Amino acid sequence: MAGEEERAAEFSSYATNSVEEAHDAIAAHYYDLRLEVTGRSAQFATSLSVVDLGALVVGDIRFGTEMRMSFGEPGVYHVAVPFGGRFSVQEGHGDVQLATERRAVVFDPARDIHIDAWSADCRALTVKIDKAAVLRQLEVLLGRSVRQPPRFEPYMDVSRGPGLSWMRLAMWNLLERDVPLGLLSRPMIRGRLEQTLLEGMLLATDHSFRAALEAPPPPMRPVSVKRVMDAVQELPAEPYDANRLAAIGQVSLRTLQEAFRRDVGMSPMAYVQEVRLQRVHRQLRAAAPGTTTVTDVAHAWGFVHLGRFARRYRERFGESPSQTLRAG
Repeated sequence: MAGEEERAAEFSSYATNSVEEAHDAIAAHYYDLRLEVTGRSAQFATSLSVVDLGALVVGDIRFGTEMRMSFGEPGVYHVAVPFGGRFSVQEGHGDVQLATERRAVVFDPARDIHIDAWSADCRALTVKIDKAAVLRQLEVLLGRSVRQPPRFEPYMDVSRGPGLSWMRLAMWNLLERDVPLGLLSRPMIRGRLEQTLLEGMLLATDHSFRAALEAPPPPMRPVSVKRVMDAVQELPAEPYDANRLAAIGQVSLRTLQEAFRRDVGMSPMAYVQEVRLQRVHRQLRAAAPGTTTVTDVAHAWGFVHLGRFARRYRERFGESPSQTLRAG
């Protein structure tokens, strides 16, 4: 939404010897979790630096002693890599895996996460990434709509190539907290770095759409299709019908429908519905508690039949609109 695009990055720093305060700081920027000291309590000293880029939260954390932690299904992607030391990760009932300085772990949004064997000398880069934002960026890279979010492999190689570049770019954002009036104070730069990190994650990791991203780009879409797509992206809540879309595309209705099915994989009106659903999803996730209702948001984006809207929404995002609003 426009408000997200126009704001600068936000920096936060914490230093505490209290487990409760450490829990609250982590939960404020990531999610609620169970935090347990397994080493010497007297050595517990949490240091956390965070930069909020919008769709991503980049953090640098250390505890000073051995730790164990766990959290339920996070609902977001999460990449973590130790700068030094080590920790182990178990997703659901899967195998226990060790994170190293050369191999970052990528958490599944839909599985419980257990972190153990956090060494006293461990310091980690930890990046929370919005699932819907990853899906939108994937659609931009592919040039088409995607029904399901990508499934990532559990590791990212950060010892070389694009994985190393991605990790260093994420770390650079943290360094900017010590630069008064630096580049991240400019909303435009913040937005570009957010987009670059989203694209970089899709290009630096193995996932279910990697082969599609590596494939040769599709041929240029017809001008008529681009005209319609641009118009719908700019004003998705307009009362479009098939004839109006054909007029925007400056072609016959049949020609536009055939071009959309061939080059976009759906009809023009299905594309309108897809764009509207994405805008609704984005607004419900961003809404503060008690400030709006599902009905208000649905009507604002052109959905009149709420039952049909709710069914399409659940099919598209795997949850009801009210669940998204409560989670947001």
